[in-house]
Amino acid sequence: MKKSPSERLLFGGFVISAVFIAMIYGIASAWWGWFPAPQVGLAHRTWLDVSTNWKNDLGLEPTRHLVPPNDTGDVSPDRGYYLAPGATQQPGYILIAGLSDDQATSEHVVRMFGANGDEVHRWPIKYDEFDPDIPPQNVMLHGMEVFEDGSVVTTFDTGNAIARVDACGETMWSVRGGFHHTITRSGDGGIWTWEGEDLVRLDEDTGAKTVSLNLRNDIIAANDGEQRAIFDMRTNEPQEADGVLSYLDDPFHPNDVEMLRPEMAGAFPMFEAGDLMFSLRELNLVAVVDPQTGILRWWQHGPWLKQHDPDFHADGTITIFDNATGTGRSRIRRIDPQDGAMTVEFAGSDDVPFYTWRRGKHQYLPNGNVLLTNAEHGKVLEIDPQGRVVWSRDMVWDETHNLIITEARYVSETFFDAGLPTCSVVADVQ
Repeated sequence: MKKSPSERLLFGGFVISAVFIAMIYGIASAWWGWFPAPQVGLAHRTWLDVSTNWKNDLGLEPTRHLVPPNDTGDVSPDRGYYLAPGATQQPGYILIAGLSDDQATSEHVVRMFGANGDEVHRWPIKYDEFDPDIPPQNVMLHGMEVFEDGSVVTTFDTGNAIARVDACGETMWSVRGGFHHTITRSGDGGIWTWEGEDLVRLDEDTGAKTVSLNLRNDIIAANDGEQRAIFDMRTNEPQEADGVLSYLDDPFHPNDVEMLRPEMAGAFPMFEAGDLMFSLRELNLVAVVDPQTGILRWWQHGPWLKQHDPDFHADGTITIFDNATGTGRSRIRRIDPQDGAMTVEFAGSDDVPFYTWRRGKHQYLPNGNVLLTNAEHGKVLEIDPQGRVVWSRDMVWDETHNLIITEARYVSETFFDAGLPTCSVVADVQ
């Protein structure tokens, strides 16, 4: 039946009103996180991820593990290991965690290289033996710690396990759980890492959990009052009458925890042996907490941005891997927690580009050199105190891609109790 002009006018007004209301609700839902904005956002992110990484998820090509060698797009065909002529190299071994360069297997490995750049050992990391529920190609080997008996402990991004394997990659113990990012030895038979939002200590011999400190319940709650706002920088406006703030998605992104060892505690009069330093990427926060009370002894937001890997040093300072996300140049910063004095130890240069917008590790070596993990370009380099390259290594996958490196670690020539790890099979003597 044909509508009259007045009916058409009313219907048009209804449609315009509905569109206007939908538009207003769409803006409000995006702003406040109401339905369906989170669901639409999640669907969009999922589609982008699947469309980019479907080959990885089918086990065809490890696209989740591949990165460009540099920011310029100018890829050297002979990239790999480079030792600068006349450079003073720290003697010892370098362990590098990531995906194998063997395109036939694409397994997780920890590789170890000698002073001449040659590989001297590798540990196969068989994730499917620790967790049968997540395809190995969909997790990324991240945290890594090495022991004098030739074994290593590893954690995984987007994985659900932590495990210790012997020199041949055979499982010594494994524990299911959302363990992630760094692992640090405590020096007293334990290792510290993150499990979700818990700072946890595991027995290094068994994997048994001996201490657990929850970020929200044990630390934020203990610092309620004047110090509460240290943690409440990524929150929504209160929606309820009680005024309680709600946290945004991944409000903290914990990525490191390290215990202050007794032999170093004297250099930090503000702290006590056993205190824990942790890093929350999303808050640009590095802090030291008393694990017995949850009370913060020291904290600072920035000037680092999306930082990783804060380390205690014997001179009473702390160094931090400042990703400086979005700036195009990462930095190593040093801060004195007593007076706040800060220096930039290394920021790269035109001759030595240095930028990883996420991930990244650093380690000061006995001779003053620094080992740097440029994760998002798949490169490890050792620099001297003047910022000159001693050596560099691209973890090459193919002509245009490197493999992401999540951890590189130096150990001395005398670190291993029985010499270099080996997996040689000795036949039984009858």
